[in-house]
Amino acid sequence: MNFNFKYMFEIIPELLTYVPVTLYIAIASMIIAIIIAIFLSLILVNRIPVLHQLALVYISFFRGTPPLVQLLMIYFGLPQLLPSFNSITAMTAAILAFSLNVSAYLAEIFRAGLESVDKGQAEAALTTGMTYSQALRSIILPQAARNAIPATGNTFLGLLKNTSLAFTIGVTELLAQGKLLATATLHFFEAYMAVALIYWGLTALYSWLQSWYEKKISKAYVREI
Repeated sequence: MNFNFKYMFEIIPELLTYVPVTLYIAIASMIIAIIIAIFLSLILVNRIPVLHQLALVYISFFRGTPPLVQLLMIYFGLPQLLPSFNSITAMTAAILAFSLNVSAYLAEIFRAGLESVDKGQAEAALTTGMTYSQALRSIILPQAARNAIPATGNTFLGLLKNTSLAFTIGVTELLAQGKLLATATLHFFEAYMAVALIYWGLTALYSWLQSWYEKKISKAYVREI
């Protein structure tokens, strides 16, 4: 077996220095995606004319096309349509592409979360004198967010792994550095295995944190009842 375990473990510390880049792309994209998805889900739930149809087209497009194609369209194609994007950096393009892609999935998750809340609660809040925005902020969204956490967490895990696509437009993140090391030393399997182990560790850690948080909020919810 021609596998250099020593080399694989030697390059892991160097690869770990690029983990912050991967996490930055994932977290920044997730934050923007959540903001977009909240507006989309509210449009879907309230079936706002025109906007509802536009939201459905948006969701269908970004769910129905590969993330890599979207990434290439935004980085290479968008500047051709809008000259103001000629100066867009690869990092910015990656965050924008991942944000748009993930928001389409989160919009459906948030919509399901909002619809899982009994409408009678909102009606009762309105009868007490609360405005719709107050009822949404104080009653509906907290419960919807609780119901949407598991699926949202799974979506973030998918985003975390999809950040590896950013190397195709020149972003030097975890996979890109692994590819550079593999090309320089010809230890391809060792380098990519080291990258895989790091991704595995990140997803395992996040899965544990999510599981811990879900149990925590579930206990709090039981006490409130």
